[in-house]
Amino acid sequence: MPDLQAQLLELIRLTATSLPPDVETALQDAAEREDAGSSARNILQTILRNAAIARANSTPICQDTGTPNFYVRYPQAYSTLDLKAAMRAAVSVATEKHYLRPNAVDSLTGRNSGDNLGDAYFPEFHFEEHTGDDLRITLLLKGGGCENVGCQYALPDARLKAGRDLEGVRKAALDAVFQAQGRGCAPGFLGIAIGGDRSTSFAASKEVFLEKIGEHHIDPEIAALEARITREANQLDIGPMGLGGHTTVLGTRITQLHRLPASYFVSVSYMCWAFRRRSLTVAYGKAIYD
Repeated sequence: MPDLQAQLLELIRLTATSLPPDVETALQDAAEREDAGSSARNILQTILRNAAIARANSTPICQDTGTPNFYVRYPQAYSTLDLKAAMRAAVSVATEKHYLRPNAVDSLTGRNSGDNLGDAYFPEFHFEEHTGDDLRITLLLKGGGCENVGCQYALPDARLKAGRDLEGVRKAALDAVFQAQGRGCAPGFLGIAIGGDRSTSFAASKEVFLEKIGEHHIDPEIAALEARITREANQLDIGPMGLGGHTTVLGTRITQLHRLPASYFVSVSYMCWAFRRRSLTVAYGKAIYD
């Protein structure tokens, strides 16, 4: 396995300090939709100025640099133990260089590890072996504010009058947005998983954040539901940072999993405006970032 330290460090720097083009475009479009002189437009313009300064100075876009989530597709010749060791080492160096804030806190003692290295679940690693020759590592930095407002529903839900169907999914998703208000650092992005068990459902609801904004589900009915949830969430007048406006949700992605007959989970993950997601592909001795 080649030495990946420099490439991994650059991946972390890029993820923490430079919004992906699709995210920045979504924020720019949202700012133009808001009323001139409104708090909503001013907030979005401030967000965009902050993003530009962070990129120019290689400083974190947000003070909460989040939990590092690594999604790795690797060739058969690679060792997952070596890959994990390389990524953990890069996280430690990135923390020393202040690309990442020290975030790993022992839940019992409250002690911060100081280097973003905790137990087996911090950082998080997701490995998938494939038959090709390229190595692709996607890093998702998910902050605590948006993580706090994620939620899971077990349908049917009498409170929401939500049954085990797509209409019930719609009601659950909109309830999650309403309950979050501005606490998830709106405007945000919704990742929704239908089915699975409690753990696989939440995991799948985050994996949709790896896809580009503007892409939709291949099933026309689900794609229409994605658009409807976004449209109706934006009619709640929560707006950027919860201060009102036309933009509460910038996009919705839905995935579905097989489930047990007894269970019908709907998991809603929320990603704040600081949607930090970048990828590194290593192939034929070259490193490509996107």
